[in-house]
Amino acid sequence: MRILHTMLRVGNLDRSVAFYTEVLGMKELRRKDYPEGRFTNAFVGYQPESEGAVLELTWNWDQTRYDLGDGYGHVALAVDDVYAACERIRDRGGRISREPGPMKHGSTILAFAEDPDGYKIELLERD
Repeated sequence: MRILHTMLRVGNLDRSVAFYTEVLGMKELRRKDYPEGRFTNAFVGYQPESEGAVLELTWNWDQTRYDLGDGYGHVALAVDDVYAACERIRDRGGRISREPGPMKHGSTILAFAEDPDGYKIELLERD
């Protein structure tokens, strides 16, 4: 068994796909409309779905906003240099919600970005 994808509900699919592809550097892997259900799924990731987990972005056509609740945490991405990744994200119009630095009570270097819907993206520096 392996993890295939994590689904996030988004309020504007094009805006979200642009964030994940243009700001975070993922690729849009596939997209499908479901007219009878009034929703569209787009899958984004760094590698083909056959090689690793991806994100499924689900846009319900009649919904533009979601309450994220207090149960959601974040999606984590490994990066070579957290400081440089934050600069690239800022340069591409992305928002950094926690500046780079060591984690509380530890030494791992991390930062957090936010996607257009407010989902947190943790950036973890590889050892």
